[in-house]
Amino acid sequence: MKPTVRQKIFLFMGLLVFLTGSAYSFGNRVSLEALFDQFREEEMSTAFAEASPADQIELLKTYVIGHMKLLWLAKWGIFIAVGLFFSLWVSGILTRPLRKLIAAIERVTGGDLEVSVPVQSNDEYGKVIQTFNDMTQRLREAEDARKKLMADFAHEFRTPLSIMQLKLENYQQAGHHVPPEMLRIHDEVIRLSLLVNDLQTLSLAEAGKLSLDRKPLDLSAHLEQIIDDVKYEAEENGIEFRLSTTARPVFVSVDARRMTQVFINLLTNAIRYTPQGGKISVVIEDEVAEQHAVYTCVSVVDTGIGIPAEELERLFDRFYRVEKARPHTGGTGLGLSITHQFVKAHGGFIRVMSELGQGTTFTVYLPVNKDNAPA
Repeated sequence: MKPTVRQKIFLFMGLLVFLTGSAYSFGNRVSLEALFDQFREEEMSTAFAEASPADQIELLKTYVIGHMKLLWLAKWGIFIAVGLFFSLWVSGILTRPLRKLIAAIERVTGGDLEVSVPVQSNDEYGKVIQTFNDMTQRLREAEDARKKLMADFAHEFRTPLSIMQLKLENYQQAGHHVPPEMLRIHDEVIRLSLLVNDLQTLSLAEAGKLSLDRKPLDLSAHLEQIIDDVKYEAEENGIEFRLSTTARPVFVSVDARRMTQVFINLLTNAIRYTPQGGKISVVIEDEVAEQHAVYTCVSVVDTGIGIPAEELERLFDRFYRVEKARPHTGGTGLGLSITHQFVKAHGGFIRVMSELGQGTTFTVYLPVNKDNAPA
């Protein structure tokens, strides 16, 4: 039967008491022997030999007590140092499984479900670690089932929605009178079709099956074109647009269509939640060192209403919307999830910083490839 954690603590504490007690006894014996040897060399003179037994005892007593004060401090210092060192060593042994478990929990909190902690004991720690591994296994199974369900849902709904949309459009093109109710139904069918398309794209991206047509792309010129497409909406709302980049082209190997959707999502969000008179800046930085790699960074900085700090961790979750901070009507809550997955599919990542009432900054990191630029 393997010892429990409580039994291990009891054994270690007993060992600590035994070792420190033995060290103290041994040190006390050695120090007394050294003290008597020192007395013999320093005080054993003719005067001591001619003194009466009572005086000899008094001289020995005075000498020993006078020197024992320093020895007592030295012994207690050694005793405390040994005890602290042993306690530190024991605490390190007992808490090592917990440190490994905490590191794994932090990874799961960050969204990494492919984590497992080795079970190295059958005590309470081992049972907790085994329970944690079982939990992450079930989370992985649930996540796989969710992805499959979402993919099946998107696949099965596309055909009937396409038929409904086609019949409604044919009915209108035939010159029939279209009542307002049917127009509203047509709008809802179109909106639902877009939602299903987004769900299918997100499912492919999460499963790592998203097809990418990667080619060298001048990111500076591409962003200028995207800004030209969206800046009219910003100008109507009195929002100033700025693009800051290097003079030379900045090439990255990306799927231009997917990357266009990434930056349009970020820019339209910035426009939607930036009040009149605000500013939106797009900043391009080439060859930024991050996480032991080199990236090209594109930051979308707005002076909008901002996002609460407690909401930032869930910002890229599916269907998640910051209702309290963002009273505007928006989309389905899939835009940032798709943006995150598209950037991830390109080998990059995205970060967000925000402060309520001050604005928000989304930064897209795309890996740099020296062979990206054409000759």
